[in-house]
Amino acid sequence: MMQIYNTLTRRKEEFIPINPPNVKMYVCGPTVYDYFHIGNARSFIMSDIIRRYLEYKGFNVKFVMNLTDVDDKIIKKSIEEKRESSLVANDYIKAFMEDIAKLKIKEATVYPKATEHIQEIISLIKNLERKKYAYNIEGNVFYNVSKFKNYGKLSGKKLEELEAGARIEVNEKKKNPLDFSLWKKAKEGEPYWESPWGKGRPGWHIECSAMSCKHLGETFDIHAGGNDLIFPHHENEIAQSEAANEKKFVNYWIHFGFLNINNEKMSKSLGNYFTAREILKLFSAEAIRLSFVQTHYAGPLNFSNELLSSAEKGLEKLNNLADKIEQQIKLNDINGIIPEFNLKKFKDDFDSAMDDDFNTPQASAVIFDFVREVNKVIAENDNINVKFFIEIKEFLKQTAENVLGILEVEKSSPHLNGTLENNLIELLIKLRADAKKEKNFVLSDKIREELKSLGVILQDGKEKTTYKISK
Repeated sequence: MMQIYNTLTRRKEEFIPINPPNVKMYVCGPTVYDYFHIGNARSFIMSDIIRRYLEYKGFNVKFVMNLTDVDDKIIKKSIEEKRESSLVANDYIKAFMEDIAKLKIKEATVYPKATEHIQEIISLIKNLERKKYAYNIEGNVFYNVSKFKNYGKLSGKKLEELEAGARIEVNEKKKNPLDFSLWKKAKEGEPYWESPWGKGRPGWHIECSAMSCKHLGETFDIHAGGNDLIFPHHENEIAQSEAANEKKFVNYWIHFGFLNINNEKMSKSLGNYFTAREILKLFSAEAIRLSFVQTHYAGPLNFSNELLSSAEKGLEKLNNLADKIEQQIKLNDINGIIPEFNLKKFKDDFDSAMDDDFNTPQASAVIFDFVREVNKVIAENDNINVKFFIEIKEFLKQTAENVLGILEVEKSSPHLNGTLENNLIELLIKLRADAKKEKNFVLSDKIREELKSLGVILQDGKEKTTYKISK
């Protein structure tokens, strides 16, 4: 039985899809005004792993991730760069797609853009206005939170306490300082669309309600995103959608914990703000994914170079075993012995961990226990039947590769044509080691980066640095 911790009910619940084996899942995507940071990457990667595990369990997942391509931040960036906001958004959409591909994140079924759903957004606002949940002030349309009886049910916040603590907004004509924008009147020079309330553009919250309902229906299975989105974004999505459609919006809400950098909250002011693109220049996608996997998705994560270096060392063990497996499969010994090995126990333990609210730390521990035990069997037995290696390869492929995305079983071995290329790589590895001894980390990182751009991934071990070819 698969259980998911549901933010809405504050407890673990058995996962029962609306229309099995189909699962409909929505994840809040990026606002495309810059490269996404490593905290966003955690949400994207953990959503990807949840989606992958559901598919592993036999579900057909319709996975929708929106792209917010009209927003105050995008407009601000367009003014700074003196070009149209649509060009800014398109450039960062392209960068986003490049970076998630490098992080081994599977493509979504649909990437809806806010600007392509203006009519659906207008229709939804008109519906809310008709039902007296929305009101217009001089071309600005607001949602009346006091009209929605259960406002605060996701976050646990009470309306009276929120009202008491609310700061007075610039727009004092609002009925309540907590009322939020559904439609914003266009300012001079801003992008706009024609609407019943005049020229303007949608608010952020209404975009997600319109896009999720269009692509997944008025009630769907899973909505996921970072903890920082619980209030007000997801709270407001519920208020809008349930007021308009008069039915439950989402059955299971999943939220990902905060990410700290070297024990400090990540922020631009502290100078510890890193984009996923920057981290990918120094560490492999598999190392980033493994570092996330080893902490439960809901808990806080302290992200550091040490964490990533430790992940790289763990990956070395995985890759070494995958290399051994490939070598033995090529030998194709069909007459060897089949050693005693309880493969079913590892499969059951992996599934049991993931069924318990996607417990990836436990699931990854199962994989590393598996690696240790397989290495022990190989060391203690000669002439092992190829069937044994085919079965353990399949286990690694299904779990470490297909679910967690921390291994490419068939790409682990470094195979190059000719000895010259091998010798040149070994020479660069030696030069990098010399640079590290001299504490010239700029040069050592540059060698690692340049080799990675050529498809040569370095793996630092206790004794020596090895490498694999990724393309």
